[in-house]
Amino acid sequence: MAMSMRERLDEVEARYEELTRELSTPEVASDPARLRDLGKQHAELHDIVTTYRAYRDALRQAEEARVLAKDEKNPEMAAYLREEEATAERRAAELERKIEVLLLPKDPNDEKDVVLEIRAGAGGQEAALFAGDLLEMYRRYADRHGWRTDVLSSSPSDLGGFKEVVLEIKGKGAYSRLKHESGGHRVQRIPVTESGGRIHTSTATVAVMPEAEEVDVQVDPEDLQIDVFRSSGPGGQSVNTTDSAVRVTHKPSGIVISVQEERSQRQNREKAMRYLRARLLKLAQDEQQREEAATRKAQVGTGERSEKIRTYNVPQNRVTDHRVDISVHNLPEVLQGDLDRFVEALSAQERAEQLSARR
Repeated sequence: MAMSMRERLDEVEARYEELTRELSTPEVASDPARLRDLGKQHAELHDIVTTYRAYRDALRQAEEARVLAKDEKNPEMAAYLREEEATAERRAAELERKIEVLLLPKDPNDEKDVVLEIRAGAGGQEAALFAGDLLEMYRRYADRHGWRTDVLSSSPSDLGGFKEVVLEIKGKGAYSRLKHESGGHRVQRIPVTESGGRIHTSTATVAVMPEAEEVDVQVDPEDLQIDVFRSSGPGGQSVNTTDSAVRVTHKPSGIVISVQEERSQRQNREKAMRYLRARLLKLAQDEQQREEAATRKAQVGTGERSEKIRTYNVPQNRVTDHRVDISVHNLPEVLQGDLDRFVEALSAQERAEQLSARR
């Protein structure tokens, strides 16, 4: 391990010990806001410090075994000690790699809630049905992790799918686990509207945005045009008889958000503003990424909607993620929210490329 990394880890450990002392003082215990802030800092450093200490212990064990083996006269005992030294060195190497990962800069959005947008692509009604399948897949994935979901906006299709649907997902680490879902998804199956039994390919695009608080995105009320209208369902039928649906137009960006999920105009407006803030934050992030892309050599997918990231092949019971080249033959389980194998592989790829870029 390089001396600069050791010095940095020593500083982290010193800060961790300082926080441990502060958290035990009566002054901090009686101040809930400070207790929460220091507790969060302490928790963020815990894994790094415990891993660093285990790494030092492994190095010490390797050195002790090396010294003892050097002076040992009994051949069998010397061989045993050399094996102990080798085991401790392997352990130290594993822990050093883990420390490198723990020290990688964290995405500031990783702990945020998510606004997940699904749009039907090529394939007409079948694409809209597939968009509905993806909505249920992400809802079930959220359920597995104890996250809460709420539909912010939707445009249903005649056969029960969605031309577009926007899902809000609230829970710890939601963005960190869902951010790689952005891109083009495609399904290969016999559509319900197909009488000849032919397999068709239909598509949907997913955009995953960190939910933005008001402090993250300032929206000038003068930049907004807000209209109300009567809610309508698929096929144009009226859902209710009051003008509760809300259309928010952000004039500088041209973004238009229509929400009619709730019976209350106020609730629809609140949902529209949450969706708008997420869209505006995504716009700002995309612009920043475009500026950084010239100097960044590795990315885990661009998140562009035209990018094909995953294929769901129904006749072959297969789901393939094209970015990490993983295929599983349990399509029904995947559509029930069993996504962790893909999520873990994509997160590992992201960490590996971050490490590669630092070396």
